[in-house]
Amino acid sequence: MLWPVTALRPNWDGLRGRASRGWDLLRHKAPGQVAFWFIALAVGIAAGLAAILFRSAIEWLQTLLYGVEDPNLLYSYAKSLPWIWVLAIPTLGGIAVGIILHRFTPDGRVRSVSDVIEGAALNDGRIETRAGIASAVCSWITLSTGGSTGREGPVVHIAGLIASWVSNALRVDGITGRDLLGCAVAAAVSASFNAPIAGALFALEVVLRHFAFHAFAPIVVASAAGTVINRLVYGDVTEFVLPGTTTVEFYLELPAFFLLGLLCGLVAVVMMQAIFWADDVETRFQKRLGLPNWLRPALAGVLLGAIALQFPHIIGVGYETTSLALTGALGLQAAILYAVVKVAAVAITMAGRMGGGVFSPSLMVGALTGLAFGHVATGLFPEVSSVFTLYALAGMGAVAAAVLGAPISTTLIVFELTGDWQTGLAVMVSVSMSTALASRLVDRSFFLTQLERRNVHLAAGPQAYLLAMFRVQGVMRRPTDEGAADQDACLRMIEQGLYLRTTATLETALPMFDKSGVAFLPVVTIEKDKPVLQGALFHVDALKAYNRALAATAEEEHS
Repeated sequence: MLWPVTALRPNWDGLRGRASRGWDLLRHKAPGQVAFWFIALAVGIAAGLAAILFRSAIEWLQTLLYGVEDPNLLYSYAKSLPWIWVLAIPTLGGIAVGIILHRFTPDGRVRSVSDVIEGAALNDGRIETRAGIASAVCSWITLSTGGSTGREGPVVHIAGLIASWVSNALRVDGITGRDLLGCAVAAAVSASFNAPIAGALFALEVVLRHFAFHAFAPIVVASAAGTVINRLVYGDVTEFVLPGTTTVEFYLELPAFFLLGLLCGLVAVVMMQAIFWADDVETRFQKRLGLPNWLRPALAGVLLGAIALQFPHIIGVGYETTSLALTGALGLQAAILYAVVKVAAVAITMAGRMGGGVFSPSLMVGALTGLAFGHVATGLFPEVSSVFTLYALAGMGAVAAAVLGAPISTTLIVFELTGDWQTGLAVMVSVSMSTALASRLVDRSFFLTQLERRNVHLAAGPQAYLLAMFRVQGVMRRPTDEGAADQDACLRMIEQGLYLRTTATLETALPMFDKSGVAFLPVVTIEKDKPVLQGALFHVDALKAYNRALAATAEEEHS
């Protein structure tokens, strides 16, 4: 009677072994497997739905607070509101944001795209959960109550939260975690803007910062899923509608677009530096007066409300004003004035730690800059000029590309937002010039410059940031290990002040090796203000760890 059970046992063991091998394959080599595409599809659907829900939540709260039926016409409607309401809504929003950040984040800072980029590079595709959720809520409140930023930054970060949850649930390795992150980001961007091509390339160009073959297919699958969700909800429509047809007098007019690109590069740099300068000024102001962190967004809300009394176009994402620029409904003086005020409003919002992204504001500032340039160019040379609204389209792409540091995906997203593929050369010329100039005046992009200001060195590439990933405690040889350093020599070096703490990284250690010329450095902990020997870091071990990390990164990026 036991024979059938005994006969079946080897098959059961074989199934269990195959299941175990399949699980390991999923965790460590998933991006190269067709089965992984179904996970990418599920992540894409989840991220796409989250992006649509976030957008709907903003529209619902804006309607509730401002009483406007169409949130895309908020600028026009806000002009007729009582002044006290225009001032009070951003102020109350700032108070709510400040309280949430103070309660749920350690530093009172809203997380956004730069944190997703950092998570992809340094944390195996994972980002903070608690601070991330609080940041999403704060960005929702900010964008709904008059904050002068965009929704793409929060949407990308929400997508990162979804990808992190899936990666942690599946316990996947770094390559798979980063690819899941790319899938979620691509779907979120596609669902936000109905831009499947740009969504996929944005994830590769901005977040993962490589175009590895193994990541391309699942990211495209997820991006397509996000686009389908957008079209099911909003239909197959573009965000902006251009008037009539746009043509370029190619041979005679292209130099104007070169000049426009250079101007937009400078405008993008001014916009980025204004944000960083405002952040520094507000930080010094806060410290000097001893203001609590929760009050900082409230002060920014008061300033935004005061500006909105005279310039209501700064409220929210600003698509209505961008559409006015693209259709040529604004004059030269209005375009310049609106661009200057918008830059100031964005700087105040982000320096006040209120949340939101920079992509939509850069589209608006770029469209206004291009429109102003177009008014001048077509006025000076009317016989060789196309319609001046074409310059608004090219300027929109040029400023946004320089701010994001993403010329490829930004060029494509401009085409997908407008549905105009006939003006590719003009946009590409302007984008190439603006990014070439701006990338030399900042650390490649707004996001990478943000990280550089936090001493996270991603702009220079993996050869710079990989060193910060290795703590000496994980690479050192302990006194009981084979080939350990001589303890007497270590103690003499400690007396000379030549040692490393266990919390130090290879970023600190390698320059010390170069300067001192020694073969090893003592590693210590500080107990009662005295260094206590824990082991030693050998120069050769540090270089081996660094070389292995570089090789692994190169293998991932070229697989």
